[in-house]
Amino acid sequence: MNFTTHLTTNNIKPSIQRIKIFEYLYNNKIHPTVDNIYTGLVNEIPTLSKTTVYNTLKLFIDNKIATTVTIEDNEVRYDAFLEEHAHFKCDECGSIYDVEIEVKDLKFKKLGDFKVDKTNIYLNGKCKKCLTK
Repeated sequence: MNFTTHLTTNNIKPSIQRIKIFEYLYNNKIHPTVDNIYTGLVNEIPTLSKTTVYNTLKLFIDNKIATTVTIEDNEVRYDAFLEEHAHFKCDECGSIYDVEIEVKDLKFKKLGDFKVDKTNIYLNGKCKKCLTK
């Protein structure tokens, strides 16, 4: 993926910091936190601040090229994979994985006249690595 083109196509003026933050988010499927992104990039971009990371992620969310993942109330993570999917969090190691799901096939009882705009499905348990320990 050409990150500069992707930002431009989505009405975001590309800067070195924005390109690097999106590249990190796109390439790190761990659903990173602001701290993960900052720590992962600060050596490469010494002028980077956490405020810049927060503001850039907000810009990405506002322009619909990223989304938040809030599996636990005290931790916000970010995701650049926007296709419908669920998230699985391992309760032992804390890793978060994408899980393919067909949201259109879900059946809800008594949803009534509500209109669903977004579906978040979070699963918890033990991942394959932790099960084999």
